[in-house]
Amino acid sequence: MKRILVWIVLFCLCPPGIWADDYRYDRNVPYRSVPSDDVYADSLCRLDIAYPADAADAPVVVWFHGGGLTGGNREIPPQLLADGLVVVGVEYRLSPRADISEILDDAAAAVAWTMENIARYGGSADKIYLSGHSAGGYLVDMVGLDKSLLGKYGKDADRIAGLIPCSGQVITHFETRRQMGMSPLQPLVDRTAPLYHVRKDCPPILILSGDRELELYGRYEETAYFYRLLKLVGHPDVTLYELDGYDHGNMPLASYPLILQFVGKHEKGR
Repeated sequence: MKRILVWIVLFCLCPPGIWADDYRYDRNVPYRSVPSDDVYADSLCRLDIAYPADAADAPVVVWFHGGGLTGGNREIPPQLLADGLVVVGVEYRLSPRADISEILDDAAAAVAWTMENIARYGGSADKIYLSGHSAGGYLVDMVGLDKSLLGKYGKDADRIAGLIPCSGQVITHFETRRQMGMSPLQPLVDRTAPLYHVRKDCPPILILSGDRELELYGRYEETAYFYRLLKLVGHPDVTLYELDGYDHGNMPLASYPLILQFVGKHEKGR
């Protein structure tokens, strides 16, 4: 685990939107087939793609929004429009209109779609990194660790180039526990928890957390245990950063330069 202060470099490394003019966009793209009468799934199972006009075999970041699995909308963080990255912003169904298994399936379907189609936008299916904040970080971990989710679509989670959860829940998500009548402070680890699926052969992983004194519901301590278990099972490429001074809500601002750094490091290592 590393504690890190990043406010000094935020605008030096990643000034918001400075590269956005070099990007083209394809918006509101459906990533799964749904019954014609399922208006809710059709409206939510969509994604946006931002890609450089000259992209070719480029790294890809698939970004899942936060919102506690009950809210939020797809987004493409402008701070990630750098270094020639293709960025995919995913929207998914939400609780309580969808159950957790359907939300996880949406996340997997979006990644499978990206693997199959991102070459049309100059991205490489072998350079896909998953990232997201809070509930989005939870979805990143589940899709990357539980191989059955992508396996349903004939895809191998180990093909993912890297996982970058930002303050993601790693025990059973608090929305799942709420539906079971549990408090957000009452822990549970079941098959819907990333911790349940810890394995040494998952993709490289960068775990990002806000300040332990400012995070939501002990999220730092959850992620520290997640990191420790990955190390104990022998994972060769896992790092945890605690972002001093950042709370759950604003920690993505400090995460974007670290995401770019992680992608750049692993692409240079190919």
